[in-house]
Amino acid sequence: MCKPLLLAAVAAVSLAASLAAGGASARDQIRIVGSSTVYPFAIAVAEDFGRSTGFQTPAVESTGSGGGLKLFCEGIGVGTPDIANASRPIKTSEIELCEANGVFGIVEVKIGFDGIVLANAVQSPVYDLTKEQIFLALAKNPPKDGALLANPYTRWNEIDGNLPAHKIEVYGPPPTSGTRDAFVELVMEEACQSFEVYEAMTKAGRKAFCAEIREDGAFIEAGENDNLIVQKLAANPNALGIFGFSFLDRNADRVQGSPVDGVAPTFENIADGAYPVSRSLFFYVKKAHIGAIPGLDRYVEIFTGDAATGPNGFLADRGLIPLPEGERKTVRENATALKTVKELRNRGN
Repeated sequence: MCKPLLLAAVAAVSLAASLAAGGASARDQIRIVGSSTVYPFAIAVAEDFGRSTGFQTPAVESTGSGGGLKLFCEGIGVGTPDIANASRPIKTSEIELCEANGVFGIVEVKIGFDGIVLANAVQSPVYDLTKEQIFLALAKNPPKDGALLANPYTRWNEIDGNLPAHKIEVYGPPPTSGTRDAFVELVMEEACQSFEVYEAMTKAGRKAFCAEIREDGAFIEAGENDNLIVQKLAANPNALGIFGFSFLDRNADRVQGSPVDGVAPTFENIADGAYPVSRSLFFYVKKAHIGAIPGLDRYVEIFTGDAATGPNGFLADRGLIPLPEGERKTVRENATALKTVKELRNRGN
């Protein structure tokens, strides 16, 4: 057995022995951290798990995808989380961090899709935006008249006369958020390629140009609590907020979504791929904790079942966009077999 696998096996045996001994370090409750977008879905599954099994309801904490995976990768054992929710795939650098701390078996479970929306209060005009307009509003150094400048735009109608004359105020997630990562990738990095200055840039120059968000107060980091952004929009009708579709869906009486590139952020448009700002949602499980933390395998089984993530499942009622039937079946089979993220990526699944 190679050294990494040997270390993982020894740690897993130690964890199981600790729990079996019933010592002070033992834990009989699943601990889950991570994405604020996945959080409401995980809470719903945790509550169903607590009602339908003889196990304790899992403890779920919203820390952001990056923050949750950092905690997840601290090691294995009762002092570390069993599951990390993520609104983006785990990064190679995060897998390497996990392995450096003895976490070698990381089981990846894809649960469905979500859209990233720009929303505002229902009493305000609807913003009909393009990715390029969003980029110009939020980029740190957008192009203007052929030059890259510290963002000169203070009002939306300065970008396009058809947009409202409101001050640019956008509440959004911090850098530790998977929603922020996905927004940068799907909106900022795609939009920046449409500007002529992009072609003349170096790779490093493109990264800075495309990904850096302005820091002059027009973009306001609102933390990992998307419910807080909804509250701020209700109180400030001129502002926009960035968060997952599920929060828009649950707060339709208070906020409305902005069409992007002419497509509205609806359940149907995200499900069929028409809405251009959508992403996959995941959770990651420590293989070493299966069989050691009571009920962990059963939690995975419930989460991947049709009653939860199917088209008529209880998570669809909360805004989750289900995977196609064939992919959902494959995900369930891989999760049951505890296929690791490395196995899945190596096989191209």
